[in-house]
Amino acid sequence: MAVTKVFPADVLLEGYELGLRDFGENYVQEFEGKAPLTGGLAGARFHLIGHLQSNKSRKAAELFHVIQTVDSPKLARRLNEPGKPLDVMIEVKTSGEESKEGASPEEIPAIVDAIAACPNLRLLGLMTMPPWSDEPETTRPYFRRLRELAERLGLRNLSMGMSHDFEAAIQEGATHIRVGTALFGKRKKP
Repeated sequence: MAVTKVFPADVLLEGYELGLRDFGENYVQEFEGKAPLTGGLAGARFHLIGHLQSNKSRKAAELFHVIQTVDSPKLARRLNEPGKPLDVMIEVKTSGEESKEGASPEEIPAIVDAIAACPNLRLLGLMTMPPWSDEPETTRPYFRRLRELAERLGLRNLSMGMSHDFEAAIQEGATHIRVGTALFGKRKKP
């Protein structure tokens, strides 16, 4: 998936013209500004990969095809309310890092049950953000932990790995990788 957060819509459109079809955005409000320019892109799928507050869930459900950051039963129910079919992933906090979002591994079964009770949601799998490291092998244990959890739950899809560590993520079973810097260069902070 091409991560286009913080890049203008024309970068996203250029990527689409070059054959990219899955795009990741971190912020509901930022993508809301891009959506009018990207709405007619046949086959394009837009993923929310940043933390989602429940008060923005209705707008997120309208704008995105996939929400990769479901981290509570409450958020699942809020995403179901608009009545639009939506693919979701559960964000798992595989590290003890305070700066990371996501549900603890122990909370995942309850979130799986909540999503199953939501007729408009389809659970694709799990997502994680390991602690940042320049050394890809440092992230491997976090990817392995997510794969093992997914296997126990019978889930097939794993969103993990970014430009600097996607090889380790793929080796550990990633089905979705989030690549921005390797495609578009360094992004400027908003």
